[in-house]
Amino acid sequence: MTMSEQDTDPIPALRGLEDGRSSVRLRAALAVGTTPDPLLIGKLIERCAVEPDFYVRDMLTWALTRHSASMTVPVLLDEVRSERAQARSQALHTLSKIGDRRAWPAITRELLSDADDEVARSAWRAAVVLVPEGEEPELAAVLSTQFGRGERETHLSLSRALIALGEVILPNLRAAMTDLDPGVRAHAIATERLLRDPDAGFEFAIEEAKRVVALGGTGQEGG
Repeated sequence: MTMSEQDTDPIPALRGLEDGRSSVRLRAALAVGTTPDPLLIGKLIERCAVEPDFYVRDMLTWALTRHSASMTVPVLLDEVRSERAQARSQALHTLSKIGDRRAWPAITRELLSDADDEVARSAWRAAVVLVPEGEEPELAAVLSTQFGRGERETHLSLSRALIALGEVILPNLRAAMTDLDPGVRAHAIATERLLRDPDAGFEFAIEEAKRVVALGGTGQEGG
């Protein structure tokens, strides 16, 4: 084997991506992204589904974005239908980074309300990147059904996704701010606060919203 053949040999990268040491896997993913090789796309996506280390997963996603979208997007679209939650989540995350709107039809209501919080959060982020012009109100309506779901990080992810859509979310916010569920009301009020004042910070907004709900308000008084 010549030196040039060694440089393009995918076998070392394949071995590196499966190494037991996360530092080796990270370097292997960096190497693949630095010198993209279409032969390794399948392996990168396969590793995304099982890789336990966050930083390695992020590097795998970066490596995939370095390849042609025409080659990666179709495989990623298959992956969002995987039975493995991490496979769905990472495929959605990668699609959001690629930003190819041909992926939009794969962002279904089922994914946006996936039982796994990480999958749902990745779907929300992908949706606001990929949504075609004019379909934002419909997306806002679907996302608004998730108010009150999960813990703080999930709340914050949903608020950020909705705020990224802009003022089209206001009708849905106002409806959620009068919901019978106090958790839904508080989450919607906090999101509305952040929409009006992005510098307020989520913790401040959610604590203020909880006080409003505790006092029996909806956050709509006087406006």
